[in-house]
Amino acid sequence: MLKTRRFGYDGKGQVILRNGADLDAAWHDIGAQPSILEAFVPFEREVSVIAARAHDGTVECFDVTENEHRDHILKTSRVPANVPTALADEARRIAEKIAAACNYVGVFAVEMFVVADGPGRTLLVNEIAPRVHNSGHWTIDGATVSQFEQHIRAVAGWPLGKPMRRGRIEMINLIGAEVADHAKWLTVPGAFVHLYGKTAVRDGRKMGHVTRVTSELPE
Repeated sequence: MLKTRRFGYDGKGQVILRNGADLDAAWHDIGAQPSILEAFVPFEREVSVIAARAHDGTVECFDVTENEHRDHILKTSRVPANVPTALADEARRIAEKIAAACNYVGVFAVEMFVVADGPGRTLLVNEIAPRVHNSGHWTIDGATVSQFEQHIRAVAGWPLGKPMRRGRIEMINLIGAEVADHAKWLTVPGAFVHLYGKTAVRDGRKMGHVTRVTSELPE
C-alpha cells in the first residue's frame, strides 16, 4: 500500500500495489508526492486508544475501542473492544509511551492491529492521530467526559477528567446517503443522533454519526 505522508484519510491518498502493477501510474495517482510504502498485515481486528496527556505528563485513557471499516472508511466503533484485559492494558501502555516520547499535550488516538503471535495475540501500531478522533466520538454520549472536553482541559492546563464509560457503546458513522435515514434512530432507546450540517452529500463522506448506549447487564 502506497500512502501519501500528509492529508490522506478514508482511503484517499493511497493506492494498492500488486504484482505487475504500473508503478509510474500509481505514483502519479497519489500526486507524485512524499509517501510511505506499507506491507499488508494479517490482523484479526483493529483497536484504538483515545487518550489525553496534560502539561505535567498525566495521562487519562478512554476504554479501548474496536473498529470496523467499510470501503476503507470507519463504519462502526464498539466499546469495550473484544480483547483480553491484558491486551487492553498493553494498548493503553503503548499510547502513554508514545505521548510521553512526543511530549504531546492534548487528546490523541493510537490505532493498532491485533495480530496472532503463536498461541497468543500482540499489538502492532498502525496509525497515530495527534487530535480528537472519529473512533472517539462515542465519548460525547457514552462517557463522563468527552474527548473534546478532555482536549480543552489538557491544553488549558486544567485537571483531566476521569473518563468512565456509561455502558456498552456502539458508534455508527452515517456515510453518504445514509444520512437521509437518520430519523429512524430517533425512536431507538439509548441512541443519540449527531448530524454535521454538511450540505453536499457524497459517496464516502461522513455526514454524521449515531451513538447507541446500552446496559452492561446481559439481555
